[in-house]
Amino acid sequence: MEWIYEPWPWYVSGPMIALIMFLLLMVGKNFGMSSNLRTLCTICGAGNTADFFKFDWKAQRWNLVVVLGAVIGGFIGDQFLSMDTAVAINPETVSDLKSLGFESAGTAYMPFELFDISAFTDVKSLAVLTIGGLLVGFGTRYAGGCTSGHAISGLSDLQLPSLIAVIGFFIGGLTMIHFIYPLIF
Repeated sequence: MEWIYEPWPWYVSGPMIALIMFLLLMVGKNFGMSSNLRTLCTICGAGNTADFFKFDWKAQRWNLVVVLGAVIGGFIGDQFLSMDTAVAINPETVSDLKSLGFESAGTAYMPFELFDISAFTDVKSLAVLTIGGLLVGFGTRYAGGCTSGHAISGLSDLQLPSLIAVIGFFIGGLTMIHFIYPLIF
């Protein structure tokens, strides 16, 4: 059972994702996590004020179960299946991150400097998280889906808009990490 404590290689996890995508395509479903935000807003009554939220949310219950499974699976993986929380990244990257003030780089999956509860008392961290969240939300709505929806579901369905969106995600990520990130930190 030691294999369950280690990251699974691409040749195991990749075909598993492909199998799930094949099954979803066979039953006419599109995978994407961001569509659940629309569903949750509709459940909370947002359809009373905006036409975008007027749709049959009950047809999306299956996708809410996916989100619940991701949350539960993440909790189980973190609490019971993770012996080592360090991320295997290039030592030069660790050095660069530490020079930018991320002392937890290379020892934790998510940097404590941004994701610890103390981030809510630091104005800079709070601003970065708020602005980043707004930009991700805007980009998701503007692109018509999130990275998982476009990169996994859209590309497997051979959709040109998804290919364009994925290229845009990569360009945006590269621009952020190489030019904007060093300016912020």
